[in-house]
Amino acid sequence: MQQTHSARINVGMARYIEVVGAVIVRNGLALCAKRGPCGRLAGLWEFPGGKVEAGEDAATALAREIDEELQCGVAVGEMVTATVHEYDFGIVRLTTFFCDLVDDEPVLTEHVDGLWAGPDQLASLAWAPADLPAVEIVINRLAGDPRR
Repeated sequence: MQQTHSARINVGMARYIEVVGAVIVRNGLALCAKRGPCGRLAGLWEFPGGKVEAGEDAATALAREIDEELQCGVAVGEMVTATVHEYDFGIVRLTTFFCDLVDDEPVLTEHVDGLWAGPDQLASLAWAPADLPAVEIVINRLAGDPRR
């Protein structure tokens, strides 16, 4: 099910950033990654991913980012949602996709913590705001909600 969520945004001179995130699910658990204590969105949880570079489509960017950040390969699948959120540093459009691991185990290279979380644990983590609509969808999907 594809959904788009939008926060109220001021598009004046704000910087626009296109990013992608991977919802990697294994054995009913989703992989979550915690940002470091410094920088933007410090200490918050997110689905791993990153910026879409010029000339890349979302799936290509996501596969590249996961290879760089987690040193593993993924098969990019169904879109979870697209979210637009205004942060103090710019307007982020985050598109998340369900992904399957295709080789190797994830190895954290840019995050300070990672965990495989089920619905209850996903709901208890402090998430980056742009990830929240995807988190809700993933919780419902993993919990077996037939509406998702």
